[in-house]
Amino acid sequence: MRWTRNIRVAALVAVAALGLTACGGGGSDSGQPAAQGKGGAPIVVASFNFTDSQILAEIYAAALEAKGYPVTRKLNLGSRELIYPSLKSGELQFLPEYQGAAITTGFGKDAVKTADGEHQQLTELFAPDGIVLLNYAAAEDKNTYIMKADLAKANGITSISDLKKLPKVVMAGPPECESRLPCYKGFTDVYKLTNTSFQTVQEAGPRVQQLNSGAATVIPVDSVSPLVGDPQYVALKDDLQIVPTENVVPAVNKKVLDERGADFAAVVNAVSAKLTTDGMRELNKRVDSDGDPAADVAKDWLTQQGLA
Repeated sequence: MRWTRNIRVAALVAVAALGLTACGGGGSDSGQPAAQGKGGAPIVVASFNFTDSQILAEIYAAALEAKGYPVTRKLNLGSRELIYPSLKSGELQFLPEYQGAAITTGFGKDAVKTADGEHQQLTELFAPDGIVLLNYAAAEDKNTYIMKADLAKANGITSISDLKKLPKVVMAGPPECESRLPCYKGFTDVYKLTNTSFQTVQEAGPRVQQLNSGAATVIPVDSVSPLVGDPQYVALKDDLQIVPTENVVPAVNKKVLDERGADFAAVVNAVSAKLTTDGMRELNKRVDSDGDPAADVAKDWLTQQGLA
């Protein structure tokens, strides 16, 4: 769930004052001339300010460039509070989004429980602003709750509901988690866990340290985090579905889509068809753990998938 990494509104205002044209990221220089091809002005591809969003933007941008479409990158821009006004105005024209978070955080609505339903819901929310959705991917990046594997095994815990088996559960999370239904509030209000307490730990690294030390029982991480696949931890099943599905979906300016036509949509949909959560976890690891540039990781992936 993307709100776990959104920067504060005050910081967003300061960044916004600088103008989006001053923003770059992901190893790409937005001031460089865009590759020419297919005619028309460059398509402005944007990303949020976290790793997999930047990787996704690089993947879609490079796939379009490989087919001759001109692209300008505006990456690492911040959260929806900053990006949405420019997306709606047409200054930004292509954004890899996450369906559930776009509905709940971007529009303040309750998301339905299925990927198809969310796609329809978000399509209707974006329509008045001239933004359309292409096909969503199987890949998701959403809140996932992990605990130490040895503790889970010893107590027969596989789901969030199973946490009731423990005498005490401490969740360590960012401050906003405490009042959010897809996070700690869901543990108390939906799962009805009465053995829980919340500990504010702003940064992800210290939260993992709290988990490893035993000071915390469970922490929220992103589903594309390498920790989800680490045998030291168990990802708990969200059996009551407090977290909406967060399938990746390209949000595109309708004017751009109308001008570029079916071939443009086909290029984008071909990328989405290949994206998986496990695959994104590996790409994130290459950037966050191995230090590879997002642009290089994206191009490697496109080559491996036969899309470049």
